[in-house]
Amino acid sequence: MIYVGNKPVMSYVLAVVTQFNNGFDDVVIKARGRAISRAVDTAEVVKNKFMPNVEIKDIKIGTEVIESEGGDKANVSSMEITMKTKA
Repeated sequence: MIYVGNKPVMSYVLAVVTQFNNGFDDVVIKARGRAISRAVDTAEVVKNKFMPNVEIKDIKIGTEVIESEGGDKANVSSMEITMKTKA
């Protein structure tokens, strides 16, 4: 499972490719809020440039309620992209 944050896209691409090269059949890319676009970019770069034998198996979207230290609640979008090697 790869959690996407503020690093450059290629950092996450390298992490995903490394997971596949270590023998994993499925890799999940997770992101919340503004990092969602970076997660989508990561999945597309892996699929189109580095590993054409990998496909996007599933995409899950949702909303998480985050509570700040002050007690305020905010809704944050979340996304999980599951990538799988083709049979």
